[in-house]
Amino acid sequence: MCMKIALAQLDMGFEDKGFAMKTCVELMEKAAAKEADLIVFPEMTLTGFTMSPATYGELKENSKTIIFFQDVAKKFQMAVVFGVIFLEDGTARNHSIVMDKNGHILADYAKIHPFSYGAEAKYYSGGDALAFCQVDGVPLSPFVCYDLRFPEIFQAASKKSLVMTVIANWPVARVGHWKTLLQARAIENQSFIVGVNRSGKDRTLTYTGDSMLISPTGEILAHLTGENELAVVEIDPKEAEAYRAEFPLKADRKEDLYSRFFEETKA
Repeated sequence: MCMKIALAQLDMGFEDKGFAMKTCVELMEKAAAKEADLIVFPEMTLTGFTMSPATYGELKENSKTIIFFQDVAKKFQMAVVFGVIFLEDGTARNHSIVMDKNGHILADYAKIHPFSYGAEAKYYSGGDALAFCQVDGVPLSPFVCYDLRFPEIFQAASKKSLVMTVIANWPVARVGHWKTLLQARAIENQSFIVGVNRSGKDRTLTYTGDSMLISPTGEILAHLTGENELAVVEIDPKEAEAYRAEFPLKADRKEDLYSRFFEETKA
């Protein structure tokens, strides 16, 4: 059940899918040489954090991004987590896709919390469902960037999943929050957290990456700071199960009571 996970800290440029594809292939080739089972790329992998979904979004049924990742997943025999914009009935959503090594989509998650502070909510609608899948027998749930600030959805997902991925375009101005929240989500959910952020620059923002893989006890197993940097870390999800059994934190949660508190404090 052990899995080698590659964190691919990508500088995809901005709104240039061809350039980003080339860099993705280079990183996957390096990950394959290290015998990675799964590679995780940042949010909006081939475009960067664009507010032009009408131009760069795709229909799922003939998505060039899906076709590209199917080809490279099969070529390198590696599962992939990546970000893509899908258009449906005039609505754009920011997705994280989990694909197996044979190019089959295992999970399709639409970002629940568009980043209203950064105007994302003006151009994208939020999703309304969690996603669950098994990658080589490892239970996993994907999330996207700003979702990291909302712990309730991670608590819900961690009831089924031992590994949770967070793909992001998280700028340097708030990167301290990114690192702290990744560690907090791992500790409070007793789960492996794989946070992969972009590096480089887009038109207005700078990104340091600071991609991290964190254990269920909060130990930082990988931390990247360079552009187009790659780390491959082997994890054993059974460690999460063992830690949950040893320290049964979740057994003390009082979710019915928390729900009542939310109802009582509604404005």
